Amino acid sequence: MTDTPVNTPSPLDNIRIVLVNTTHPGNIGAVARAMKNMGLSKLYLVEPKNYPDEVAYYRAVSAQDVLNDAVITSTLEEAIADCGLVVGTSARGRRIPWPLLNPRACAEQAYPELSQHPVAIVFGREDRGLTNDELQCCNLHVHIPTNEEYSSLNLAMAVQVLCYEMRMAHLGANEQQQNQLLSPDPMKEWDAPLSKSEDMERFFVHLESTLRNMGFLKPSAPKQLMTRLRRLFTRTRMDELEINMMRGILTSAQRWVDKAGGAQQENKD
Repeated sequence: MTDTPVNTPSPLDNIRIVLVNTTHPGNIGAVARAMKNMGLSKLYLVEPKNYPDEVAYYRAVSAQDVLNDAVITSTLEEAIADCGLVVGTSARGRRIPWPLLNPRACAEQAYPELSQHPVAIVFGREDRGLTNDELQCCNLHVHIPTNEEYSSLNLAMAVQVLCYEMRMAHLGANEQQQNQLLSPDPMKEWDAPLSKSEDMERFFVHLESTLRNMGFLKPSAPKQLMTRLRRLFTRTRMDELEINMMRGILTSAQRWVDKAGGAQQENKD
């Protein structure tokens, strides 16, 4: 009598590839094929153009199951709401500078989190990528260092590069587990699950509202304050306890503002 093989979930099952406003259905099919080559299966499509379409299934070849299971959403926020880590693909030369990782460094940083929560890797439009507002929803930004004289990558190529690096991180982690015993982490008792994207968005709304009521954030002269605060807290990666603590502080500050009679008036010259 032989034992029946048991299929255990792979950490790679917790990666979702998110495509935003993809124009050509053939690119969606090619992305599905690139994903399945590397052992990934979760595909999210944010308002795709001309989809579903038979061209996508033709280009997917033997990865049509990835297309069949794809989730279509109307907004990026909906696609990443339950993700604890969101990675945005970006070109250089943005007006607001963000730290950029290469694909290998990104995979090394993202892979350990797959055991904790879903991780999204977000790809933008074929012609112009992700907007600054969309990139502000991402914890990490990744840039593929191509040849400067010919830097053009099609969508499926870019997805293949990121999926390959995640797979290599997966294979490396398996080898490490087989070759060494992991030492207990003395900080583990302090750790809580990292906050999800939707929780961070609620925090930013709460933060902006409180700063306005305090008179610190002036609508007439915002000076990119909220953008910089988003940049700060997105890099910080607060866990669930920390974000609850911060929101408690904001609630307490709001009570003091209410007791003082509302927002302070701007000083007149």
